[in-house]
Amino acid sequence: MMKKAAYLIFVLLTLSLLSAGQSSRPTVFTSDIGNFWRAYDSLQTTKDSVQQVRMIRDLYIAKGTEGLKAFMEARDYTAEGWVDLIRKYPRFWRSIRPNTLTVRSKAKEIEKSIQALKKLYPALKEAKMYFTIGGLRSGGTTMKDMVLIGTEIATGNAATDVSEFPDNWLAGVFKSQETNNLVPLNIHEYIHTQQNGEAQNLLGQAIKEGACDFITELVMQQPLQSNYLQYGRQHEAELKEPFKQQMFTTAYYNWLYNGSAAQTMADLGYFMGYAICKAYYTHAADRKKAISEIIELNYADSTAVETFLQKSAYYDTPLNKTELVQQFESRRPTVLRLEPFANGDTLVDASIKEIKIVFSAPMNKKGFSINYGKRGKAYAPISGVGGFSEDGKSFSLRVDMQPGHEYEFSVTDKSFRSTEGYPLRPYDVNFKTK
Repeated sequence: MMKKAAYLIFVLLTLSLLSAGQSSRPTVFTSDIGNFWRAYDSLQTTKDSVQQVRMIRDLYIAKGTEGLKAFMEARDYTAEGWVDLIRKYPRFWRSIRPNTLTVRSKAKEIEKSIQALKKLYPALKEAKMYFTIGGLRSGGTTMKDMVLIGTEIATGNAATDVSEFPDNWLAGVFKSQETNNLVPLNIHEYIHTQQNGEAQNLLGQAIKEGACDFITELVMQQPLQSNYLQYGRQHEAELKEPFKQQMFTTAYYNWLYNGSAAQTMADLGYFMGYAICKAYYTHAADRKKAISEIIELNYADSTAVETFLQKSAYYDTPLNKTELVQQFESRRPTVLRLEPFANGDTLVDASIKEIKIVFSAPMNKKGFSINYGKRGKAYAPISGVGGFSEDGKSFSLRVDMQPGHEYEFSVTDKSFRSTEGYPLRPYDVNFKTK
């Protein structure tokens, strides 16, 4: 009996130690930050760009975590790109450095917040969080079971020097950011690793982002204070109608990931998704179950997403999806014609040096998008951009053409949109010189 009891105690103690070992495994990795700054310091010892690229490769990339490798793949970061950014924005890098080094002190707090998330959502799958220094294109993303943080953006604040940048995107991001934002940012990204499917339209993508903010707020037990959430709370009534008009389309650029082109506040789609999730949770009879339903919603299933919206009772009256899509399509601007020749012309003068694209409505001058045609660069005549006319109703391209040659390119809806915010109908251009 004594031997049996001793054996039982030994088994329990072993299980306890194993459990402790598992719970003490790190979920937050910060070594990439130190590696980056060591590489950065080495770069300052030479002006030879070839040596600088080698230093980034040897001291940062080669020593990087699997998270850094994944972030490079997700955002197409390269050693040459990092060297270029370090050379272009010296004041920014000097000002952001101390902020990035505070992350290590936040690691335990972040891990504690993940435990709080697991208590709220027991089915939580394990994920790893990697703090890296990115290439100024992303504050955070996910890949499989990894949360990938661009610490140079995630730790910026109002005191960060952004005077060298050509636009105000980072200034807007940093304006209300504080170091304390790191914890909610990482919960948000961690929840993305739990979600299912790719959204098929703006409604799905907004809910996918907003769900992360709403669940993060439940974990933090206090309202989040990001710019778009504060603005959204103040202007919710005026946002609901235009969102309804566009939510069954793929017009993301008016609502999501539009930091450099937003007319009022960027990323308001996050707020709309957050508000829909909050309404769903508020109306749920079983709120514990509602948390699971919010996190586990299948975004690849448009019917499931629309049912989720209906159950949220966010809109007071039933929505006619077909009618809303038709109304949206009817408001999209079109290309009326080319000048000085017609699309499809087979006798174009090769000496022409400029093509003008004429639109049916004034366009927002903040963005344009021209792509190669199906046959690629060899069939693209474009040598430069002239830009918008003063009234925004035309856009000129500089061209360089050869006689007896076929040419093609596409005017896309990615960035061309009317002053009212509606995306251009895509337009393919094909012609031949005489």
